[in-house]
Parts: sequence; C-alpha cells; structure tokens
Amino acid sequence: MSDDTVRAALAVVDATRGPEVTGRITELTGLVLRATLPDARAGELVTIACAGGELPAKVVGFRGEQVVLMPLGPTAGVGPGCLVRASGQPMMMRAGRGLLGRVLDGLGRPIDGRGPLEDVAPWAVDRPAPPPLSRQRVTRALTTGVRAIDAAMTLGEGQRVGLFASAGVGKSTLLGQIARQADADVSVIALVGERGREVREFVEGALGAGLSRSVVVCATSDAPALVRLEAAAVATAAAEWFREQGARVLLLMDSVTRVARAQREVGLAAGEPPARQGYPPSVFALLPRLLERTGAGVRGTITALYTVLVAGGDLDEPIADEVRGILDGHIVLSRSLAERNHWPAIDVLASLSRVMHEVAAPEHQGAAGRLRELLAAYEARRDLIVLGAYQAGSDPRTDAAIEAIEAIEAFLRQPSDHAEALEDTLAALSALA
Repeated sequence: MSDDTVRAALAVVDATRGPEVTGRITELTGLVLRATLPDARAGELVTIACAGGELPAKVVGFRGEQVVLMPLGPTAGVGPGCLVRASGQPMMMRAGRGLLGRVLDGLGRPIDGRGPLEDVAPWAVDRPAPPPLSRQRVTRALTTGVRAIDAAMTLGEGQRVGLFASAGVGKSTLLGQIARQADADVSVIALVGERGREVREFVEGALGAGLSRSVVVCATSDAPALVRLEAAAVATAAAEWFREQGARVLLLMDSVTRVARAQREVGLAAGEPPARQGYPPSVFALLPRLLERTGAGVRGTITALYTVLVAGGDLDEPIADEVRGILDGHIVLSRSLAERNHWPAIDVLASLSRVMHEVAAPEHQGAAGRLRELLAAYEARRDLIVLGAYQAGSDPRTDAAIEAIEAIEAFLRQPSDHAEALEDTLAALSALA
C-alpha cells in the first residue's frame, strides 16, 4: 500500500462524510466505550474530549446503532456526554531513516528523550501482506553468529521463525545476541507486554551498540490492550518501510503470545464469544494476517523471529500450535538445558528450520544430520548412561555418541557476547561429524 493509495483512500472517506463527524459517549464499561457516532468505520481513529484533555481511541466494533471504542490511553475523566470527534483516518505512524537508533512507544511516538523524529514521512500501520507470487524465494542464508542456530537450523533471509520458550531460559539474552550479531542491514525489535524494568535493560544491556542500526518499539504490560496490540503492527510497519527500500531487515518480536492476549482482551470487550480455550475467533484471524506481512518482498526481505511463551514446555497450547503452523521453522529453548548451565539453552532435536535445505550446502546438511543423530542416540539412553547401566558395545551409534558428547555440548555452548563466523562454525561442525 503506497502513500498515494493511503491518501486517496482517506480523501474518499473525507468526501463521503463531510468536514466533521461528531458524537457523544453513552457508556463506559470495563475496557470499552460506547458512543453515538454516525457513519463510523471499523479501525478508524477518533478523539474524545474529556476533563483531562483529548484521549485518542479506535473503533473496534458496533452494537446496534452504537459504536464500540477502545481507548489508546487512560480513561480518567471520560464519562457519558463527552464529545467524540471522528478523524476519518486509520492508524498512521511516521517512518523513514530517522527511526534508526530510536525507541518508540506502541503508537510509534519517540520516548527516548531525543526529540522529535526527523527524516520521516506518514506511513500506514495496517498494511496488506505482499502477494504470494511477488515474493522472492528464500535462497540465501542469514548468519546469526550463534553456532547452534547456524550449524543445525540454518536460517534464510526472508524466513519467519518462532522462538518457543518458557520464562527464565534466556530468551531475551538470545534475542539481544541475534540483534547485535545477525548479518542484516536493520533490526526492528518489538517488546510487547514486557515489564517496564526490562525495557531499559534490553536496550542498554542486551542490545547495546546494536541500537545504532535498530528501531525499538515497546508497549509495557501496563499499557492499554489496544496499545500493546498496535505495537506489533507499528513494528511490522517500520520493518516493511525498510524492506520497501531494498534493505535486509531483521524483525524480533517479544512476544506474539502477548499480542494474542491483547487481541483477546479487545475481542472479548467488544462482545466476541470465547472460542478455543477462551480465545475469540479474531485472535486466530489476526495471527496469520500479522505474520504473513513479513518475509521476502519484491525488493528487500524481512527475516522475522517471534517469541512464543510456552508454560511448562507445552507446544500444543492454542497460540503456540497456531503460530508453529504458520511460520517457517521453530527454535525451542529447554529449561532442562538451562538448569544444566547450558547456554544458549537451544534444544537442537526439537528445533527445525524449514528452509535449511534451500540455503545450506549438501555437505553442511549432511554434517548437521550426523550431529542430530549423535544427539538423539545419546538422549535416548541418557538415563542408562547416567546411572552407569549402559553396556559399552551394545549399540555402535550410542558408543559414538558417548565418545563425542562432550565435544558436541562444548560446540553448542556459546557466551552471549561472542559472535562466531559462519566459516568457523562450519569447520567445527565438520570436525564433529
């Protein structure tokens, strides 16, 4: 969707509705506001005049002749009778080279104290995915600098991958490491529903010097549900702008689970019935619409890494199952590995890149397959080996795995501040295999 298309669409809306459309708040219940607002459109931005000033809100549904609104800020001072003014516009942000090195809130506004954005122009937040036949094929590997990923689940430029992890297993540390080290032109990081304390820790600690080529969008856990939801769309739209310029973009979103929960709050508040384990249908419509926007385009690429929270390692819970079916691969972080002080705690056997066969040489694929065979053989008899009950010579593959396991685990371990060149990773992998 080009800027000309957006302006033309807004001009049509303005022409059919007249110079100004206003209404009044009739009810405030929980997370939603109801108002009389003639000819309102779904997704339209409105402004509510209240005692505390002006509150932006978005049209999320309709109840009879009333419009259902979700606020984009605190509702203190809002009550029945407050004036509602329609904007005739969808959600917009400002995008351009001036975003690099900046930290934005969930609506795309700078919050880093460095003044207004420069070298930017209006850019629509809600955009369609590229047509499937216009996408480039994924044929080039993306080096992350993380040995376990580059060796056993090689990623490709334009691939979309899920990072499945429970709390406390090094998810944010791994994201920061990839953002700093990955062979990409631009990184866009979306922190959705994070603790306020963790945002600065991530920006200054995990990301560090990588901020200069990055854009950070954050909506903390105390932000309104709609702001948390829009943060995902704003980050994706920023990545799309750089892709349109032909850049190789890396999008990291932490986490898509919290995006789904925000949509659940919005959907239930708007009157949707709960469906699959309490999630309304709009959640399962949102996920493919959001995730399909990334990937390869006509010119540039967006390689996307979405974290998914899995309590107790349950990869079959609704959001994890849905996301895994949409994406092009998954990386699983294991609590048992973290408990053994194995960092990054990547479970190689449970992880998979669906495009590795397109971007890795046959020799690389063969060595990675041999690595997996040895790990699988060892894990199948780990309990017997630890107890000393395994008899050497019972199985040649297990014998080989026992002999190689220390070297394999040393290869898969890596400090978070160390980046490994791809040629060094492949040479070490060949020696192991």
